[in-house]
Amino acid sequence: MRRFQGVQIKRLVAALVLTAAAFWPGALPAEPVAVRYTEGALHGFLVLRTLDDKLLADGDLIQTVRGDRVTARLVFRFKDGSIHDETTVYSQRQRFQLISDRLVQKGPAFPQPLEMSIDGATGRVTVNYEDEHGEHKSEAAHFDLPPDLANGIIPKLLMNAPSDMMPKTVSMIAATPKLRLVKLAITAAGTERFSIGGSARQATRYVLKVEVGGVAGLLAPLLGMQPPDSHVWILGDDVPAFVRAEQSLYVGGPTWRIELASPVWSTTPTSPSAKANTIQQRPPA
Repeated sequence: MRRFQGVQIKRLVAALVLTAAAFWPGALPAEPVAVRYTEGALHGFLVLRTLDDKLLADGDLIQTVRGDRVTARLVFRFKDGSIHDETTVYSQRQRFQLISDRLVQKGPAFPQPLEMSIDGATGRVTVNYEDEHGEHKSEAAHFDLPPDLANGIIPKLLMNAPSDMMPKTVSMIAATPKLRLVKLAITAAGTERFSIGGSARQATRYVLKVEVGGVAGLLAPLLGMQPPDSHVWILGDDVPAFVRAEQSLYVGGPTWRIELASPVWSTTPTSPSAKANTIQQRPPA
């Protein structure tokens, strides 16, 4: 009970902080990102971990393309049965444009289960959630959605914008569960080295910070309620690639790490060639 009350207090303060960010007069104009690398069909594998490397969930990113419209579905299946399921539809005709986004979070990993939907054509945003008493609640709002709305496509934007031409901010709809239109400031924080199969590579780390102004901006750090920064690593070769991210999946939640995953095969050979190789290597009796 105390844990839930603590989460509710954090959500309340975070809601005030995000409200201030949404209406802060110093917000910069929208800067939609041009498409440099068109997306294709793919199926990628991901894992979700805590910052101390505890495995929380395995994930799939499934992407299909029809014309200039891309549908990307990201699903994390937690070990405790929780689900994070986001389906994003966007256009890649010259510039990235969000068409729709649907986010579902439920299970023990999420103190307040919710379902949020964004309709980019009408500007209607809805969120359904359960309050502290387990009662179903629903909120809806109409927004004049900016062209740089980035729900579900931030890695795509970072992969396509050159580091020296990265937009200073992007817009997002946040559910606290109250619906807020906020700005995320983007900063390139230099490069960091990693390796693949012993081969050295380096990725650019981008920091995304919720812009908070006014009185709430002054009080948030003092109260320990400044929304945590998100970090995204992008490999900047001839064809950029997402490497990993560290972010919170819900307002007031912990920072978790998203990384690419590789299949782990059974040690028992299953293919005919593998079996034959095992037989040949078996020492004589």
